[in-house]
Amino acid sequence: MSYQNLDEKTNRNLLTGSKLTITDIAAELGVSKSTVSRAISGKGRIGKETIQRVTECIDKYNYKPSAIAKGLANSRTYNIGVAFPADANLSSTPFFQICLLGVCEVAAAMDYDVVVTTVKETDINLLKRIVDHHKIDGMILTRNFMNDIASEYLKQKGIPFVLVGSSLDTTIVQIDNNHMEACEKLVSLLLAEGVKKIALIAGDKKHMVNRYRCEGYFNALRARQVSIEQELVFTDCDSPVFIEQAVHNILKRQVECIVCTDDVICTRVMSLLREAGITVPGDMKVASFYDSIHLETNNPPVTAVGIDVKELGTIAGKRLIEIINGNTSTHKTILNYEIHLRRSTQ
Repeated sequence: MSYQNLDEKTNRNLLTGSKLTITDIAAELGVSKSTVSRAISGKGRIGKETIQRVTECIDKYNYKPSAIAKGLANSRTYNIGVAFPADANLSSTPFFQICLLGVCEVAAAMDYDVVVTTVKETDINLLKRIVDHHKIDGMILTRNFMNDIASEYLKQKGIPFVLVGSSLDTTIVQIDNNHMEACEKLVSLLLAEGVKKIALIAGDKKHMVNRYRCEGYFNALRARQVSIEQELVFTDCDSPVFIEQAVHNILKRQVECIVCTDDVICTRVMSLLREAGITVPGDMKVASFYDSIHLETNNPPVTAVGIDVKELGTIAGKRLIEIINGNTSTHKTILNYEIHLRRSTQ
């Protein structure tokens, strides 16, 4: 066997292997690496005949450019970021984990990887760090504050981003459920069943989702011409101490039902009622404006608003990558919800 035939065999084996590179294709065709790169990316001046030769070679050897190679050709990282609230406790972590799972699945299907970071209401330094170091092509925010510095920063930097949640800023692409409508419907159902005095325990009202859920509660009372008793409304109950104080005050009044803005608060309320010897639903009915496995498997199971958290992540990830790829239309996507009526209100 001649050296020439040996070289040809070696080159053929290399080209059919799993580590095929732009360099290998260039050597096969007798052109420069930059020529191959331009043919793949479609950028720069290059003849149709050369593009055809490169394309045929790629098809012949089933070449798939790496994310790094594609990034260099297209000035992209092929990474998208997901920013979680730094103050999320262990009880609320499953929401963000499930949302992240949806993002990761759609990102992988569209040949992207996911970078996770955290933000605080007044501190977005970790977010700034990955943006300033060009680690991502776009970002998904999973919480929105009244004066949200993360979204303002991303707008100033020109970074494509999507919000899982709602904002009054109509220029922000948003993926959310209609929390106001869902909560209004749940409270309306309770009122229709003859429950007259309903107390509300809400989380931090700087979070937009809590504001929408509270408004749903108020809308239901107004629609049925039920007077709003401010002494039955407890907001900013973002710690066990505040929740305990709220329950203590509620039990002093002739309240028939407690509604909570999320599952974390509701789980704590159920525990406090048990400790006080209050039976659910016998002595007190309880419902939540957000469902979770903790409420579904509680004894008794708790009536709650159900949303598909994984779908939120999936739609947000898909929408962000579409924006990165040039779809600049701005709109808000509203996903469906369900009212899960369970024994805690029967």
